[in-house]
Amino acid sequence: MSISYFQTANTLITGSGSIAKIGEQAKKFEAKHVVIVTDSIIKQTGLLENITTPLTNQEISFKIIDKVVPEPPFENLEDMIQELESDNPDMLIGVGGGSALDITKLLSVMLTNKEDVRNFIGTDKIKNRGIPFILVPTTAGTGSEVTANAIFTDVRDNVKKGIVSPYLLPSAAIIDATLTLSVPAKVTAATGMDALVHAVESYTAIKAGELTDGIALQAIKLISRSLRTAVYDGNNLRAREDMAMGSLLAGISLGNAGVGAVHALAYPLGGKFKVPHGVANSLLLPYVMKYNVISNLTKFKEVAIAMGENVEHLSLRDAAEQAVHALAKLSEDVGIPASLQEVGVEESDLQDLAEEASKIDRLLSNNPRKLTRNDIENIYKDAFGV
Repeated sequence: MSISYFQTANTLITGSGSIAKIGEQAKKFEAKHVVIVTDSIIKQTGLLENITTPLTNQEISFKIIDKVVPEPPFENLEDMIQELESDNPDMLIGVGGGSALDITKLLSVMLTNKEDVRNFIGTDKIKNRGIPFILVPTTAGTGSEVTANAIFTDVRDNVKKGIVSPYLLPSAAIIDATLTLSVPAKVTAATGMDALVHAVESYTAIKAGELTDGIALQAIKLISRSLRTAVYDGNNLRAREDMAMGSLLAGISLGNAGVGAVHALAYPLGGKFKVPHGVANSLLLPYVMKYNVISNLTKFKEVAIAMGENVEHLSLRDAAEQAVHALAKLSEDVGIPASLQEVGVEESDLQDLAEEASKIDRLLSNNPRKLTRNDIENIYKDAFGV
């Protein structure tokens, strides 16, 4: 058994209504003045009252910065740090989807590391721990609240880039499914499938281990049984609770076992074509898994079982391939685009996409089956319909 490391948020608070504990949690870190980082849509929904009221009850002052944009470029981060430095908070609270949570992580360390954020691109490039921060997801998908990763768009070359550091793990994360009840169906579908990608990729990854395998399989089970209901009956709290916990578990698994080729191939789609991260991952998932399935037939059979597929009388090969069919069917059922053509990609773009994806060795090296540049282009062609 190889040596492995396991890390996640310092404190996890889960359950419907758990957001009421945020004031007490902030008090434990002796917070006196907090900046809440979010986007304008979250602010308009009124969800922030669930956070500001407990803070006020603990006599903690707060300011709201709602300038986060989707798929944020580094410039969005740089604009916000100037405002933060003048406000001098002793804690940050990130509220929203993955973009808001990722920006909060980086703002925390930028307050204590006075240099260009691009210097942090890669793994373990951040020198100093940031100020304390709490993350509150309002979607069930990214798992950012429990990972040491943050993803940004570099507009200079139209590619998503990752920053990885243990300093990006939050002081606490609060996962309350009631905050997701108002999420629109399309967002629920994209973020929910994104969480499933995290679970499946981390379960089948090279770096997967005993700890992450059990967590990932439970995430697959919860998401598979409840995503359709959460999309089409958004007020179903049981389904929302399954999705919130499934997303959390998938995030913990990905934060330790990592992900692979689905993410590597998705990054150029997000950078060049502005395809939302969850949609790009979800669209590519069945095509990459079709390529990966022969790398570990037993694990893919277990994915099929976790998804509720009856594989009792199937051969190992057929049972494993059933997982790929089930993933494609779930994606179709919740309305994810089924081809690259549907998100604006032209056939002439495929070679450039393959070239960019082939450079993302951090993710490709964790994929269970080795991919050459030609393999990557062929997967894109399959997803395009060539």
